[in-house]
Amino acid sequence: VQLQASGGGLVQAGGSLRLSCAASGRTFSRYVMGWFRQAPGKEREFVAAIMGSGGSTFAGDSVKGRFTISRDNAKSTVYLQMNSLKPEDTAVYYCAAAEGGYRGTASRFYDYWGQGTQVTVSS
Repeated sequence: VQLQASGGGLVQAGGSLRLSCAASGRTFSRYVMGWFRQAPGKEREFVAAIMGSGGSTFAGDSVKGRFTISRDNAKSTVYLQMNSLKPEDTAVYYCAAAEGGYRGTASRFYDYWGQGTQVTVSS
């Protein structure tokens, strides 16, 4: 599966952005989809994940209550709605796909990765 992330940009603290990740290739609904982020000099961090059916979601502690992951299987797209953004949310955001069900938040559990989209939050 090929993944293409979009929607990043520059936003002021307290603002919102919605990221999208379009998938092409094999049946989209078979994949657990996740979002990760990586700030300069830091390790890649789990942000959120959603099951193939969209019935269950998981979010990292740093974004709970502010970020929401969703998917539209008919459009083969996963979204990340980001509200109440903070300067510490500044990072490159990556979408990823995992086969075989949800196994956890580690990046090694994901098999396919998009190219990343930059999110910059100014104070």
